[in-house]
Amino acid sequence: MHVLVDHPCVQHKLAIIRDVETGHKKFRELATEITQFICYEALKNIQVKEVEVRTPLALAKCHTIDTDLVVVPILRAGVGMLEGILELVPSARVGFVGLYRDEETKQPVTYYDRFPPQTVNGTCIVIDPMLATGGSTVVAIDMLKKQGASEIIVICIVTCPEGLAVVESAHPDVPVYAAAIDDYLDDDKYIVPGLGDAGDRLFGTSHAD
Repeated sequence: MHVLVDHPCVQHKLAIIRDVETGHKKFRELATEITQFICYEALKNIQVKEVEVRTPLALAKCHTIDTDLVVVPILRAGVGMLEGILELVPSARVGFVGLYRDEETKQPVTYYDRFPPQTVNGTCIVIDPMLATGGSTVVAIDMLKKQGASEIIVICIVTCPEGLAVVESAHPDVPVYAAAIDDYLDDDKYIVPGLGDAGDRLFGTSHAD
C-alpha cells in the first residue's frame, strides 16, 4: 500500500527542492518541511488517549498520543528528515540503520544498526528521502521485524514504481507515504526526474550548490 501526499503546499515545496539551483541549506530546510507534511498524513490514525487539561476557565477533555514512536533514518540521507519528525513529535525515540549500495551489485550492504527497546511495541517510522530500488527499505524493514516490530510506516520524499513494487511485494503490510511517485529508475538506479543524490544535496558534498 502506498499513499501520495499531493497537498498543494507539499507540491510547491517539492518543486523548489527538485531545482538544481537549490543549495544545501535550503534543501535541508525543505526536507524538514516536506517531511512534516507527510508525517501529518502518515500519523493521522495513530492511537491516542483522552486526558483532562485545566485551562484558565475550566477542565477540557483533550487527546494525547498513546503509543511509542520510533523514528528510524536510513543513514546517511535519512538523517536529513529526522529533525522534521522530532519537531512534530519531540518524545519520539530514534533508531538507526546504516546501509550503502554496492556499486557493482547495486545491492544494499548493512554496516550499522541500533534500535531502542520500544521498537517492539511501538510504531516505527522508516525515513529516507529517496525510495529508489527499494532494496535498502526492505532491508531496514526486515531488521525491524527481526527486532519484533509489528507496526511500521515508511516515509520518503520521492519514490518510483519500481521501488514501490519491491517494497510492497516484500512487505505488503507496511504502508509507504511519499510526496511524489516519479517516472522510472535510470541505468545507475537514480530516480528520474528525482532530486539527484539526496545525501550530497543535504550535506553540501555535491557540485549542485
